[in-house]
Amino acid sequence: MKRQLGVVAALVGGLGLVLVLATQMVGKPPAEVKEGGRAPDFSATTLDQTPQARSMANYRGQVVLVNVWATWCGPCRVEMPSMQRLHEKLGPKGLKVVAVAVDDVGNEQRVRDFVARLGLGFDILHDPSGRIEQDWQAFGIPSSYVIDKKGVIRRFERGAIEWDTPEVVAFVEGLLTERGGD
Repeated sequence: MKRQLGVVAALVGGLGLVLVLATQMVGKPPAEVKEGGRAPDFSATTLDQTPQARSMANYRGQVVLVNVWATWCGPCRVEMPSMQRLHEKLGPKGLKVVAVAVDDVGNEQRVRDFVARLGLGFDILHDPSGRIEQDWQAFGIPSSYVIDKKGVIRRFERGAIEWDTPEVVAFVEGLLTERGGD
């Protein structure tokens, strides 16, 4: 019996050591992405002939709606027209709408066709690695984040919503009039 307890204690100790080492190798777990927290960075590219890298730094000091989506996502297709209407209404006042497609590598033309078919005029980026889903904890798409001028997430939506309702427009207009920026 003592021998069995010794083996169990050695196994538990060994597992503990492995967990400690793994944590040190991987680092601390990421901070929870939530309303009131800072927006994480991302890395995505434009869909231009010569793709350009974009990140949160490109939108610093602005009110931004970041949407994580894919062309194969039905709810994403449903909400995109209301995002376009919000962009048309508040883009001239300073709102930046940034939709990051997580379609796989090689689907750039599919994303371009989707954008053209819906007549979307806001920033469409592509992250075929899907890294933004992990970093932004977008466990399901669409996932959307309204970020204020200081880089703080002020609203988080998982699932499709109507982005041009009077309530949402008033909320975003309020952020646009706030002082802020980095």
